[in-house]
Amino acid sequence: MVAALRRGAGACGAALGIRHQMMYPLPVLPLIVVRARIALAAALLAAACGSPATGGPEAGFKAPDFSLPGTDSRTHTLRDYAGSQVLAVVFTGNSCPASQLYEARLRKIYDDYRNKGVAVVAINPNPPGAIRFADLAHSDVGETLDDMKTRGSDRHLEYPYLSDGGSQALARQFKVTTVPHIFVFDQSRTLQYDGRIDDSLQADAVKTRDARNAIDALLAGRSVPEARTPAAGCPVKGLAAPIRPEEGREPLSAGPVTVEMADAAALTKLRRNGTGKLLLVNFWATWCAPCAAEFPELEATYQMYKARGLEFTTVSVNDPEERGAVLDFLKAHRASHRNLQFATSDVYGLQAAFDPNLPSPVPFTLLIDPNGDVLYQELGELTVTKLRRAILASLPEDPGHPGLRAYWSTTD
Repeated sequence: MVAALRRGAGACGAALGIRHQMMYPLPVLPLIVVRARIALAAALLAAACGSPATGGPEAGFKAPDFSLPGTDSRTHTLRDYAGSQVLAVVFTGNSCPASQLYEARLRKIYDDYRNKGVAVVAINPNPPGAIRFADLAHSDVGETLDDMKTRGSDRHLEYPYLSDGGSQALARQFKVTTVPHIFVFDQSRTLQYDGRIDDSLQADAVKTRDARNAIDALLAGRSVPEARTPAAGCPVKGLAAPIRPEEGREPLSAGPVTVEMADAAALTKLRRNGTGKLLLVNFWATWCAPCAAEFPELEATYQMYKARGLEFTTVSVNDPEERGAVLDFLKAHRASHRNLQFATSDVYGLQAAFDPNLPSPVPFTLLIDPNGDVLYQELGELTVTKLRRAILASLPEDPGHPGLRAYWSTTD
């Protein structure tokens, strides 16, 4: 049963109360044969010499200067870290699940070396305008500086976290194409190591701590044991594709928008959740200002997670004769998922059919697991990031990124 909640200040009045209204051309074939033989010879030589598996900066690469905004509301430059014997620059991001799984390990590197002459700086190269809903399937926030501030606060990130998403100039100088990717520089700021942080996404399966080995070697005045390893994770967004204006949200997917009239039996069935999936339910009304204010974020949330199995149903508590206004509102928001509207004016009776403890005011939002248990609920205007974290902690585990459910279950 849904626990009774106190009436929040953001909730509208009771439903019956006061309303707030490729084949190349044949002539070039010999040249291709020559090039292929050269490439084969180069590959054989590389294998014999143990050449690095990834591209990146050339040997002797010097850390370029930068001036980037950070989540601490300061502008950071390379000079700020001049006093450190070693500088570790990590390109990472909010939305990449690999970055999320490495977050605690990066924080531990920062904690373990911060008093040993090592500076750790995290840089996000993703332009917010290049992010699509599908890119956010494993995240509660996007890639803006404000989003980075939210992530930094929620996960208690003390190391500098900077944004390069505006121009990606620094990412291009570093030739970064994947996050997370770490670069370790010596005191002269010459690159000594770049690649992965360690050899496994799963912290308990790590065998080679590559970044720590490089840092330890430099602190001890030794050569780094391995100068480059392959970085694996998520592609940096926006390097090849046009970027949308940051302020222009991706349009919602087009599809038919309908509304079903729901009686007591339909609402009782909805509460039991027979979808076999995680179900998000939102009670709302056209005359409720907080309902209208939060609706776009609910739609965005559904677009972010629907490919991972989230179902979404809205329930309008409007009177039956207001069906036209309800449908117009839903069409304006491209709400092409299941939408219900109370079939009678017996608002309290229909609410009780869903659950006797259902609060009368709207908006009211619930997250219901396949067994019918309520995992999250909120009365009044939604705290969107909290809802999204609850969804991420409850969606089926991603086989490619085991450990994400635990990651999201430990947020504040």
